[in-house]
Amino acid sequence: MTATMESPATAARGFARDDIAQRLGAENARFYRQVPDPVEYVPHPSFADADAEDLYAGPDSRVEVPAWIELGDDEQALCKAARAGALSRADEAHLFLSYNYARYRLALLAGAQRRRPSLRRAREMARWQRLAEELRSDLVRANLALVLAMVKRARPATVEFAEAVSEGNLALLRAVEKFDVSRGFKFSTYGCRAILKSFGRLAARAGRYRRHFPVEFDPDMERSDQDVHRHEMQREASLDALREVLVGNRAGLTEVERRVVNERFAICSEGPKRTLSEVGRRVGLTNERVRQIQNHALGKLRIAFAELHEAS
Repeated sequence: MTATMESPATAARGFARDDIAQRLGAENARFYRQVPDPVEYVPHPSFADADAEDLYAGPDSRVEVPAWIELGDDEQALCKAARAGALSRADEAHLFLSYNYARYRLALLAGAQRRRPSLRRAREMARWQRLAEELRSDLVRANLALVLAMVKRARPATVEFAEAVSEGNLALLRAVEKFDVSRGFKFSTYGCRAILKSFGRLAARAGRYRRHFPVEFDPDMERSDQDVHRHEMQREASLDALREVLVGNRAGLTEVERRVVNERFAICSEGPKRTLSEVGRRVGLTNERVRQIQNHALGKLRIAFAELHEAS
């Protein structure tokens, strides 16, 4: 069972809350603004005891969570990831009670803040919000191995490893927030079921997606080849017009100029294009002279080509 109390984050109190946050300082303001609306917690009878704050939020109340050891970032290594140890049943229960006690205190403060905003109360809310986030991180870190174990055991065949881990982590977060330790069973029982159910939902979403999109997206197939075709058509049209100019000698080229142009660019023949030195050897001229003849001939061709386009 999850109890709910409203927080001060409503539209009617938005301006007052922002004004208070600006007077808290950057760190406290950040946690104050993160107070959820509504504040939810799992109740427990011990929260009303006089010594509850010392028991669940005192200096000696924190449970040391075993360090998480990462053996690598690939699928095989992650599935073999291990921790330096596991929480005992008593430590796990205490950690969950501490987390929900922090949220319980935050809910009480949020209700009072709604009725009458206070800067002092806002500082207290920021402190309890910070503690709740730290305890939630401890609980998640202590149970990350459940996600990898479930991914290894029951990942849907149509789902990628990273996607399954991400979905499992979200399910673990939700399970931590909803778990009721007073029912007497370990969190792993509840958490594994929640993770497996999330895999079922993920597989159903993947199935629907594949029915709508049976072929994987390929960015290359989205690229239009219209520009390429248009360019090729323009190039062929220009070559045809240039051949017409050369065959009819509309540019008034000399015999040497026509031979140099044809040898260099193979416009009117099927042969290969030749270098300046190769053309020079075939016509008996130096490289420099061939280059001069080529440039002079190209100038004539440009003029004739432009006149042909104007006439058309």
